[in-house]
Amino acid sequence: MRNIQDRLYEIDGLRIVAALCVVFYHYTFSAWAGGASPVAFPAESALSQYGYLGVDLFFVISGFVVLMSAWGRTPGQFAISRAIRLYPAYWAGLALTTMITLALGAGIFTITIPQILANLTMFQAVIDVPNVDVVYWTLWSEMRFYFLILVLTMIGMTRGRVLAVLWGWLAVTFAVELGVLPKVADLVVQSEYSHYFIAGMALFLLYRFGLNWQIALIVPVCLGNAVFRAIGFSEQVGRRYHVAFSPVAITVIVTLIFVVMLLVALRVTKPLATRRLVVAGGLTYPLYLLHAHIGVIAFNRLGGAVNRYALLFGLVAVMCLAAYAVHRYLETLLAPKLKRLLSPRPQRPAEPLLPH
Repeated sequence: MRNIQDRLYEIDGLRIVAALCVVFYHYTFSAWAGGASPVAFPAESALSQYGYLGVDLFFVISGFVVLMSAWGRTPGQFAISRAIRLYPAYWAGLALTTMITLALGAGIFTITIPQILANLTMFQAVIDVPNVDVVYWTLWSEMRFYFLILVLTMIGMTRGRVLAVLWGWLAVTFAVELGVLPKVADLVVQSEYSHYFIAGMALFLLYRFGLNWQIALIVPVCLGNAVFRAIGFSEQVGRRYHVAFSPVAITVIVTLIFVVMLLVALRVTKPLATRRLVVAGGLTYPLYLLHAHIGVIAFNRLGGAVNRYALLFGLVAVMCLAAYAVHRYLETLLAPKLKRLLSPRPQRPAEPLLPH
């Protein structure tokens, strides 16, 4: 049984790779292919159009890391840790995106006060309110996954119980896909992405306890379903942007995601880990939150006056600096204070009775 307190620095590196894939997907493909940006990158988009699969990598990492962080914690401790992790950077990203959209985004994006207020909760999808920024859709998927982990902390985590949950989740995933369960069940099941969360959790069990036949079966089944669903989704994206995605490329990329995370679980990647990757990992979440709509506005306002490559790489650099500022001066400083504020105060021991 391995020590679960070890930080896997290589996962920090994978996070920033996934985030940059999504950034370049938006900046060099989806923004101009979808008509939101006047700055075109036709040559680069042949590769960057696959960058949205960085989100798929994020979901596998979440399955692994969130289960690891929840192991041995009480439901309250887990809920507080997730709130501290999610909300400060999210509110900062929401505030900056809102201000820049209101100041410079006229004719590009439209937001309203009720929309902003609903987005503050991160549960805007529940009441069908549009996201202030398109990338927020993944947060609703993550929140539903966290709810499952919260339930696991309530019943108590063991390898056997988690494996039983993974088999059950896989079963209902296939039931939704085959039409046995109604589509409304997908609100909980998330069949489009459940295989990534399930595989990530199974790989954490491999890292924590070692290999058994159930893990050896769950991960390949998840891979097969992930490839199948990813090819189907790529066809939808292709129709939206009038491009063709290679099923072979999709298969290779999704398989590579699973292989890399398997190597992490087996500790093969440990020699590549370095503490310097912690900073890169810290940039990931705020970079993801900040880059999309602010970047599109910048391309619209500056695209006619600045060389497109200077604008692209300058914008990526600015977004990384802004993400560092949010991480360093908000998340790092605020997290301990929020933890003290939200954590229950220890009860003082009762005063001993004095003898009469």
